[in-house]
Amino acid sequence: MRFAVTTALLLATAVAPLRAQHADVIRTARDAGQFATLLAAVEAAGLTSTLRGDGPFTVFAPTDEAFRKLPAGTVENLLKPENRDQLRAVLLYHVVPGRVPASAARELTRATTVEGRAIRIAASGNALRINNSTVVKADVGASNGVIHVIDAVLMPTDAPASGHGASNSGATPSGTSSQSARGLITLAITRGAPLYNNGQPAATIAVYEVAARGVLALPNGVPMAARARLEQGLRDADRTREEDDRAWVLREALDDAARLIDGRRMMSVNDR
Repeated sequence: MRFAVTTALLLATAVAPLRAQHADVIRTARDAGQFATLLAAVEAAGLTSTLRGDGPFTVFAPTDEAFRKLPAGTVENLLKPENRDQLRAVLLYHVVPGRVPASAARELTRATTVEGRAIRIAASGNALRINNSTVVKADVGASNGVIHVIDAVLMPTDAPASGHGASNSGATPSGTSSQSARGLITLAITRGAPLYNNGQPAATIAVYEVAARGVLALPNGVPMAARARLEQGLRDADRTREEDDRAWVLREALDDAARLIDGRRMMSVNDR
């Protein structure tokens, strides 16, 4: 069965990378000249430095024309300071951790974003669709990731439910939310720790963040204490300036959440 959802994307960096570029995704988008609205939104949301980090990131980038298709006033409303959290959610819904070329994306049916919810992926002939958008230009290489240009803005409200989909032939399907959460945390640490040890804290942060948000997006079954610990870890990481420290803040939150999940699972077994 095909890899799907977060597990596939935490391992996406194992796919042969595109030819390296000198400019990061922000500079690459700016040089393209058709992403002024997207870049303004990224700046307003305080995500510019994040997307200039080591990554790698896969960005589904709506063009200026795509933003003009939104209902009148939508962009202006999102750019208001009081709606910054909502704006960040919309933008992070366009970002997937790892470098995922179109050839790899075509093998998926869904993928979990950094925002935490999943996007739908459908390949038909030469067309590649992401939710209700179409990729109009794929595999625009950047030094810290890859950009796929899309013709419509993705909205988290259109996200499919998390926790379903095919499993990797080498992985064991999870039967409960707590098992899925524990497996996701284990995979994130297995993937993130070597990145950190190889001097890539930004990539480690991306992996840990998507794992934490992926766990929080799971349906009921994950202990509330574990959810609260991950939420606190994400808030603390957002306030931490140094990348090394941010990586450790998130790692400790994941470790604590894993222990809380393991404790709940052990109690459930003993209660039978």
